[in-house]
Parts: sequence; C-alpha cells; structure tokens
Amino acid sequence: MKRKRTNTGKSPEKLLVFIKAQFSAFLGGAVDYFIMVFFTQIFNLHYTISIAIGGVIGAIVNFSLNKKWTFYSKDTSYRNPMSEQLMKFVLVVVNSILLKSSGTYLITAFLGFDYRISRIATDLFVSIVFNYTMQKYWVFRKWNYHKTEYGSM
Repeated sequence: MKRKRTNTGKSPEKLLVFIKAQFSAFLGGAVDYFIMVFFTQIFNLHYTISIAIGGVIGAIVNFSLNKKWTFYSKDTSYRNPMSEQLMKFVLVVVNSILLKSSGTYLITAFLGFDYRISRIATDLFVSIVFNYTMQKYWVFRKWNYHKTEYGSM
C-alpha cells in the first residue's frame, strides 16, 4: 500500500530549525576554535590535543543551546530523557572530534594547509553533514517524528 505524503506547511519551520542549529554550531564551534588556538599557541600543545579540549567545551555550549533553543518545542516533547540525550550527544561529539582531528590532520599533513584553515574547512563539513543530521534525527528526536496518516513509522 502506497503512503500518501501530505504537505504540513512546515518548510519555513524546518528552515528556521536548520538556521538555529547552524547558529548554535557556530557559537559552540567559535568557543571550540578559540580554545584550540589558545592551547596550541599559548601552551604549545599539539593541535590535535587542543581540538579535543576545545571540542569538549564547545560541545557543552552546543548541547545547551540545542536542547533549550534549537530543537525545543513547547508543542512536542523530546522522545528521550535528558540522560539518554546526553549519552547520545557524547557519542556524536566523540565521533565529531575524531572526524575533525583526523580531517584537520590529513588536510594539514598532505595538502600543506595551515592547521587553522584546515580546521575551518573540516568543521564546516562535519557540522553540516554529520552533527546536524545526528542531533536532529537521533539525539533530539521528537515524539511525533515521521508521523503519517497511518501512524508512526
């Protein structure tokens, strides 16, 4: 039986959530980036270690903004309790840090770019492709997600 798709008129709402997610990622990323540069330049840590430190602090900023602002809706509650969201978020962040560290290293080592430039390019890719998708559809999943006229998928 073929399912009928209905236009719920939520495209502007989805665009707003995407924009808010990118803004939240930008703020968390800015904190992350400046901490990375600070620890690399001031304490002479290797940039991959500084990425991990900045990643943890930036992740705290990002999680807080996403939970309370980006994906929050007074009409629909989250599917998972905060403890489960936090656990899932940590898994996303760990993988994000690994992707950012390895991507930055590969671009820096093999293409010869400065680590700061490599990091920005890697961050843009990881943020849009990996982080947004995982946070929206897995970490901060809502109860009414994927509802059709036939019920939940």
